[in-house]
Amino acid sequence: MFTSMLAAVEPGAVVETVAGLKGSLHIGLAALGSAIGVGIIGMKAAEATGRNPGAAGAIRNQAIIFAALAEGIVFFAIFLAPK
Repeated sequence: MFTSMLAAVEPGAVVETVAGLKGSLHIGLAALGSAIGVGIIGMKAAEATGRNPGAAGAIRNQAIIFAALAEGIVFFAIFLAPK
């Protein structure tokens, strides 16, 4: 079925479609990795706060900073996407 769709499209358009798919794929993978990273940061911050409630403020601040750094990877992927 996919080959019949490719046969109906001009060769130049196929290359652009494949390049667009690669760009979207790497942005999606960066977003997935960032989401997993932020989840792990939140999990470990909650665990650390449970172990030492007196340090909750410092743990929260560090968790916010590290989550922002992990989310920044997605912005790099978006800006560096092939056009």
